[in-house]
Amino acid sequence: MAKRDYYEVLGVSKTASADDIKKAYRGMARKHHPDVDKTAGAEGRFKEINEAYQVLSDAQKREAYDRFGHAAFQAGGAQGQPGGGFQYQYGPGVSFDFDFGGFRDPFDIFEEFFGSRSPFGRQSRRGPARGQDLHFEITLPFENAAFGVTRNIEIPRRETCSECSGSGAAKGSKPVTCPACRGSGRVSNQTQSIFGAFMTMSPCPTCRGEGTVILKKCPKCKGSGIVRGIKETQIKIPAGVDDGDTIRFQRLGEAGEKGGEYGDLYLTIRVLPHKFLKRAGFDVYYEQPISFTQAALGDVIEVPTLDGKVNLKIPEGIQTGTELRLKERGIVHGQSRGDQYVRVKVVTPKHLSARQKEALEELK
Repeated sequence: MAKRDYYEVLGVSKTASADDIKKAYRGMARKHHPDVDKTAGAEGRFKEINEAYQVLSDAQKREAYDRFGHAAFQAGGAQGQPGGGFQYQYGPGVSFDFDFGGFRDPFDIFEEFFGSRSPFGRQSRRGPARGQDLHFEITLPFENAAFGVTRNIEIPRRETCSECSGSGAAKGSKPVTCPACRGSGRVSNQTQSIFGAFMTMSPCPTCRGEGTVILKKCPKCKGSGIVRGIKETQIKIPAGVDDGDTIRFQRLGEAGEKGGEYGDLYLTIRVLPHKFLKRAGFDVYYEQPISFTQAALGDVIEVPTLDGKVNLKIPEGIQTGTELRLKERGIVHGQSRGDQYVRVKVVTPKHLSARQKEALEELK
């Protein structure tokens, strides 16, 4: 099945900025995360979204994709075989199969023939991969969203093995230089062509391009350097967050392989509705029913606010639908705060006594 265009997957144009791509990715990831999207194929869509973002969010990879398209990512032969392809991991959880005639990637062609880095400034050897980002939701009461809150949370994630500090080697030992490639991570192969024999380079099949091998694996992580765990931490939700907002917490995602840095945690906020108040931006609204007499003669009444009940003066002769402002009783945002508006609703009496009707006739 042919792959969809990465720009189409994220719903952006080919001229989209880095910020546009990031914004589109976050929206799509929230919508189609398997924990949220329970429809058939959700996991596949989420993987496709991540794959597209891993390429388009990186300037070098995006440049290569714009030039070569999906042809650059077509599957090749067996890893490490002369003239074959190999699996290259661009980011956590996203890998592509390449076939560039034995070269590690298209940029290695420049290094092989010209003895320098690629024209995009990229080194041919890749370092430890960054860990996967995590996406979760957190539900807050209305007041917590208005004023901010500090929460203790537990994050299930992959963590760096404490036994071997992520190396994968048992205590008292450490990874050693690969004897096959002598630490270079690549091996040379002689290839015959119509122009004669020439040498190509491919990832070392013994160490898979790492340059080192583990002779004695860590018993806790079985040599992976990563274990499943629960991260207990305290996070601060800033005042003013609204339903659907997403907050990024750096390095609270999953551990990277071989000592790679942790990914980030993205928390999407869900705010519970308030019993009386409605939010609009940083202001809140409350509808207050009053009697015909209160509207005609005026009154002082109690109304609920985020800070508790306060007295509100109802001016005489007020009309239904009039909004009275309570300054700085709304949502906190930075050093400022919104207002609360009390919308008056005059309730017309349905059952009047003879004396009340007589009084209203006199008023008329």
